[in-house]
Amino acid sequence: MALPLPMWTYIKLFLTAVFWGGTFIAGRIVAATVSPFSAAFLRFAIAASCLLALTLIREKRFPRLHPRQMTGVALLGLTGIFAYNSFFFGGLALIAASRASLIIACNPVLITVLSAWMFRERLGPLRLVGTLISLAGAVVVITRGQPMQIWQGGVGTGEMMIFGCVVSWVAYSLIGKVLLKGLSPLTTVTYAATSGMLMLLPVAWFSGLVADVAACRWQDWASLVYLGVLGTVVGFVWYYQGIMRIGAGPASLFINFVPVSAIVMAYLILDEPVTASLVVGALLVGTGVYLTCRPPLRRYALATDGVSP
Repeated sequence: MALPLPMWTYIKLFLTAVFWGGTFIAGRIVAATVSPFSAAFLRFAIAASCLLALTLIREKRFPRLHPRQMTGVALLGLTGIFAYNSFFFGGLALIAASRASLIIACNPVLITVLSAWMFRERLGPLRLVGTLISLAGAVVVITRGQPMQIWQGGVGTGEMMIFGCVVSWVAYSLIGKVLLKGLSPLTTVTYAATSGMLMLLPVAWFSGLVADVAACRWQDWASLVYLGVLGTVVGFVWYYQGIMRIGAGPASLFINFVPVSAIVMAYLILDEPVTASLVVGALLVGTGVYLTCRPPLRRYALATDGVSP
């Protein structure tokens, strides 16, 4: 029996989180050889090439943009690609990854609250409780079960830069929801990735792009392909499909699975241990997402909108 469309949406969002968790492993491999801005540019150069080809195949043309849409696409590239990567790599140069991950875990809460305010998405008690539970699960996983220790060092420049990642991703998610009224998810992501790649090019160039390309190993290219294809093309398109079908708030909740999947893959690939905090955190995240995204029974009627699952 075929799964109803909402269930396919949740499966795709979960897999998106898994793919994004894998980007930490791939990024760790690339970082040993390639500078941050060069890696970001190469990732989106690969992604944009695939997305442009996919758009041409599926839509038979490159849709023309109205001036307002052109501004929106530029803002997507500026926020979700250029600014996010700039804040991310700059912040990680100053604070630990675990500390940064906790700050980034604020994304779903802010997106849910702002979506309720800006787009009148319903924020009932169950969704609010689910949001808080899933955030608590992400905190447990990221802090290895000791959430209070992460704040002992205070808040400095690094923390503020990582908070810039949160602001960038929140803006990216909400701007994308507005653009989806006139553009397909594929077109939106394609144009955003292309504009972001062009913005990254001059920074990468002056950061030693040519030397970085010459130094790339086969492992680096394999990781960059993963980052570009699964981490960007598949992940971003599926994420935007989720925003379109269930709303920006519920879709963003699945971001909390990213640290869980990253730690699981680190165990499988890098032999890092699976701790009790990981298990507890995964259960909390799963429970929170279920409470937030569980639709009424009537919505499980099989629906068709012309989009393949």
